[in-house]
Amino acid sequence: MKIVLNGSLKEVVEGIAVEELIETLELLPEQVAVEVNGGLIVRAERSAFQLKEDDVVELVTLVGGG
Repeated sequence: MKIVLNGSLKEVVEGIAVEELIETLELLPEQVAVEVNGGLIVRAERSAFQLKEDDVVELVTLVGGG
């Protein structure tokens, strides 16, 4: 199925959970903020929140620096 991930079309497995998407992208879950269709998905809900066709997903990672 297709989703929009950070502004680009991406093909993912049907019914993939947000948590699985983060793992697939090899991101550190504790350093990612997730928004789906304009709503924030809190960490406790990521494993149960399944994406659907045409969902718009924004992943924002924390960047350290000085």
